[in-house]
Amino acid sequence: MNYRTIVAPLLACLTTCCVGTAAETRPNILFIYLDDFGWKDTGYMGSDFYETPHLDKLARGGMIFTSAYSCAANCAPARACLLSGQYTPRHQVFNVGTGARGNAKHRRLAHIRGTTTLRPDIVTWAEALQAAGYKTGMFGKWHLGTSPKQQGFDTVVEHRLPGFRGHLGPDGAYLADALTDRTIDFIRANRDGPWCAYLSHFAVHTPLQAKKDLLPKYEQKKPGKLHNHAVMATMIQAVDDGVGRLVAQLEAMGLRRNTIIVFFSDNGGYGPATDMDPLWGYKGTYYEGGIRVPFFVNWPGVVRAGQTTDEPIIGVDLYPTFLDIAQAKRPDQPMDGLSLLPLWKGEKESLGKRGIFWHFPAYLQSYSVYAEQRDPLFRSRPCGIVRIGKYKLHEYFEDGGLELYDLRADIRERNNLAESMPDKRDELHKALKEWRKRVGAPIPQQRNPKFDAEAEAAAIKKLQRTE
Repeated sequence: MNYRTIVAPLLACLTTCCVGTAAETRPNILFIYLDDFGWKDTGYMGSDFYETPHLDKLARGGMIFTSAYSCAANCAPARACLLSGQYTPRHQVFNVGTGARGNAKHRRLAHIRGTTTLRPDIVTWAEALQAAGYKTGMFGKWHLGTSPKQQGFDTVVEHRLPGFRGHLGPDGAYLADALTDRTIDFIRANRDGPWCAYLSHFAVHTPLQAKKDLLPKYEQKKPGKLHNHAVMATMIQAVDDGVGRLVAQLEAMGLRRNTIIVFFSDNGGYGPATDMDPLWGYKGTYYEGGIRVPFFVNWPGVVRAGQTTDEPIIGVDLYPTFLDIAQAKRPDQPMDGLSLLPLWKGEKESLGKRGIFWHFPAYLQSYSVYAEQRDPLFRSRPCGIVRIGKYKLHEYFEDGGLELYDLRADIRERNNLAESMPDKRDELHKALKEWRKRVGAPIPQQRNPKFDAEAEAAAIKKLQRTE
């Protein structure tokens, strides 16, 4: 029996009664989702070189979350978690692609291959919003195998369609500009609402490709101590300029007050081009620099301006949040997040003591010149991570290594407390193992027959000599 053929009409039927009267009052949703955008890459988070005045104004006019996390340290699994509201073990999208990453002689375990496709039987939040009477649009990067139209989006503009090359759109237009234009077209066409626009920018992913008319400005600008990459700066400004145009259009159409703007990133920044200091690590690592990302919500008249919170939140929380905003029915499938709406409305100051989890049973090879991790050969080896309160535990499956950090006292994760705080270590480890059992997380256990301990040691030694 096809789950979708039954559930979609049922959801539509259940929500019809509220759509007619609530369409005028339910807010529109503008969800801006960046690619490889680091925790410190906006002005409001502390960049001393990149310029983001429009994002800064929105952030300060709403609620900033300083402990917001992606569900994965790289693109595809983060997006699968975001759209499904489920952690990686449930949908099995673990990595970008299913093949082995890195030198086979350096991998001790056979990785879990997983899949590259978000299963069509998983109902996305976009489908739930559709059933609740929202018009939905997706503009930019999808990266989930299936078509966005198959999984809940009425209007779709993908950056990989013919005419798009890197960060250039049709007719040579800069891609961030083209995606902003198409998002504005969607909003105009659906101005009577309610609508949800998912602006999933390809920026600031590689290839790093400057917006040429902005490049002289940043080449002549004094470098900051934290950031100084001129090409990256043009890419970030292109996104920010687009945000300014979107806000101006919403204001011109009289839609600004009834539109929620949510800003988020799929993982940490690209190591060779940006810096998340004081966070340790970058995209691909499960230290804070790889998974802690910028996040804010701006909702005039509902979310009080000027707020900042350190409450930990994670990508799967957006699914129930969007459904609550839309007064949409929840599908009969696992949902791993908690609604953020009570925090946004000021009804709660905390979501309570809960664990947030990561599961990565694969490998990500390192950038050639960086050793800012457990070893210089991989950004991440197979691992599981949990954060509860201020404590965060890493478990690495190759050697059983455990690392415990107090993020309030040691945000850089340099002081491993696993030996000095065994009770806390064991408490988090137990929670992590129990969670893996609940969600059926596969753990790599098969030894990789191509692993060569001598070759691994020699490669590490060679890299250490060149640093």
